[in-house]
Amino acid sequence: GKAAFGEEVGVLLCDVSDAGSLATMARQTRLVLSCVGPYRFLGEPVVQACVENGASCIDISGEPQFLEGMYLKYNEKAAEKGVYIVGSCGFDSIPADMGVLYTRDKLKGTLTAVESFLSVKSGPEGVCIHDGTWKSAVYGLADEDNLKKLRKKIGYAPVPVVGAKLKKRGFLFYNQEFKEYCIPFMGSDGSVVKRTQRYLHTELQETPVQYGAYATVGGLGSVIKLMFAGMLFLLLVKFNFGRKLLTKYPEFFSGGRFTKEGPTQKQMDGTSFTMTFFGEGYSEGQDPQNGKPNVKICTEVKGPEPGYIATPIAMVQAAVSLLEDAASLPKQGGVYSPGAAFSKTKLIDRLNKRGVEFSVISKPEV
Repeated sequence: GKAAFGEEVGVLLCDVSDAGSLATMARQTRLVLSCVGPYRFLGEPVVQACVENGASCIDISGEPQFLEGMYLKYNEKAAEKGVYIVGSCGFDSIPADMGVLYTRDKLKGTLTAVESFLSVKSGPEGVCIHDGTWKSAVYGLADEDNLKKLRKKIGYAPVPVVGAKLKKRGFLFYNQEFKEYCIPFMGSDGSVVKRTQRYLHTELQETPVQYGAYATVGGLGSVIKLMFAGMLFLLLVKFNFGRKLLTKYPEFFSGGRFTKEGPTQKQMDGTSFTMTFFGEGYSEGQDPQNGKPNVKICTEVKGPEPGYIATPIAMVQAAVSLLEDAASLPKQGGVYSPGAAFSKTKLIDRLNKRGVEFSVISKPEV
């Protein structure tokens, strides 16, 4: 039933190393919000308890190996139990995944390709991210080979390329629109969007959208700093002792960007993000299998500080959508990416009302 606001909310203690406590928790709820990162070490017991005890589960993981591993292991069982396991419902990767769907829905015609550019603006206090995210990155990069093996095991159906093929950009390039240098975005956005597009294509026969994710890094000075940090990181991450150093001294190796304490209130107040989407496609009546794209559109998703403010907003609204827009969810349970689970729900409207705002910047031009 619905608890009235102001009612006492009980506290249930549970521990990921105690399966019994997780089962007890899962049996008492319809939906668990799981915030136990790095998920590769702590996430699975929660998913397992939820699936076995008939509760749905949402997490904020940005770790493709965890997300896709859970799909491989629990998708069928979740479908049997009629529960929804929806990963990556934080800043990774709701803005990107829902942003691509928003762009598609705003283009009159067929969207075939989109690139997103993430810019994070910080105030005078600078920007800072918690050490848990740093650890996830360290272990994720160290383990890329296993991600490849996992994808082989899942045996994904290839997603057809519709429309002109989206060019892959280099490791570093100058973007005229922003007058800044950009790099490929290292997070889970690309892999999450791909899973959504595959699902919408295979299950709902929708035209799949090609996607590239990038981040702006600023001027030449920032680029040089980033190159040095990046090379050091990639060198150390390959060795056990290197990973120990990286995880022990996050602040040192990230130039103060990642700390064990996370950001101060002032840093959070001064930070915001903008994700800009440049889409192209074919106007109504044009065949996307033929000829060059003839329409463009630009949209954006804006929001507050990503890690501590935008992420909880995204997660909670995803949870509300799962509970309140139940009729618009996929017909059967399973392990889903956010776009696959929420494409037909009111999630974007809900986010818009809470400060993660989706808008069209330039109308589709032919």
